[in-house]
Amino acid sequence: MDTSTSAYRLMELAAISGECSPRVLPHLNLSSSYGEKLITRLKKEGCIRTHYKDGLRGYRLTSRGKKLLLSENPARFSFYLSGSSDTNRPRSDFPRRLRLQQASIAYAMLQDAGVEIYRDRKPLLFQPGTRDNTAAPCSMALPAFYHSREVKELGAEAVKINNSRTIGILPAPECIYAVFCTGGALMKWEYRTELKVKALLSYHASRGILSGTETGYHPDTPIKALIIGEGMDTALKLMESTGGFQKSYFYLDSSFDYFHYIPDDSTGVTMLKLLCSPALLKGLRTLLLSDLHPPCADYGLEHDAVSDGLPVLLAFDFDMLRLSRFRTALSLRGLTGCLICFDFQKPVLQQYFGEAATIETIDLKKFERRFLH
Repeated sequence: MDTSTSAYRLMELAAISGECSPRVLPHLNLSSSYGEKLITRLKKEGCIRTHYKDGLRGYRLTSRGKKLLLSENPARFSFYLSGSSDTNRPRSDFPRRLRLQQASIAYAMLQDAGVEIYRDRKPLLFQPGTRDNTAAPCSMALPAFYHSREVKELGAEAVKINNSRTIGILPAPECIYAVFCTGGALMKWEYRTELKVKALLSYHASRGILSGTETGYHPDTPIKALIIGEGMDTALKLMESTGGFQKSYFYLDSSFDYFHYIPDDSTGVTMLKLLCSPALLKGLRTLLLSDLHPPCADYGLEHDAVSDGLPVLLAFDFDMLRLSRFRTALSLRGLTGCLICFDFQKPVLQQYFGEAATIETIDLKKFERRFLH
């Protein structure tokens, strides 16, 4: 097989997710018309099939498709295409299928952002025996993504996080992200379980698998939540949510100290590149703060700078918890603030803050040309 083609990439995503969403096609740089032709060809060749139920359409590998991938690269695919896992034998109930499809979009975004996701190209950190060798941590290129099933190779140690909604973890330079997919609605959420995820990652960053000079992690390494959702409107639902009945749905709690949100489109890919690069984050912050005054303690709230007498918050990283704190503090003190964000983030922040803040924007295209090309 030609492994450089869009057809192969689509089959790869179907293999590691179990069921691929049609919405991954733009991340493969395919137009809707060419994407349809590609799907038709792969179905004709017997490599994939369409699964349609409850109004949800997805693409699954056929037995022939699985055999082709396994013969081409068993080290990459045997983990996903064997046994009774959701990736090899995906269920038909709607919630499970939706979760698999949301994950397929996240995997495509991670690839687009240059994050390593395949097992044959990264250290298998969580396999049995690895944690017994913590004195000599393995060398790894960051960022890299580990599927939740890979984390659960820890065995008994991972049982306590079995009910977590995370799809995996993203070790990046200087921080570790627990990655969640929420689609266009509020996801189920259990505070105590997600707190255990943070505790588990903190332990391994300080003295476990992820610790040591090779990774650069230390006991104070930030553990952050990264939530991928459908468009920016979903961010507003998340920030305004109170958790619903018995707090069973997502709301901004203290399980993580950071809750970054990115949309599941090309702007989200740019955000992934930014959030995974300390140099990019520092460069952008330095540029934005260069014309502003330092923070003023007299305001009595968290802020990054002062402009024309207003406290300024750099909001381009879209940390929902920090945004929530800023809005609450402005309201309590009867102040007006200023936000600096990307242009695609402005409409949601306008709705969320109302008249409590003015908003200045960064042109995303100009940022990409200056910092990413």
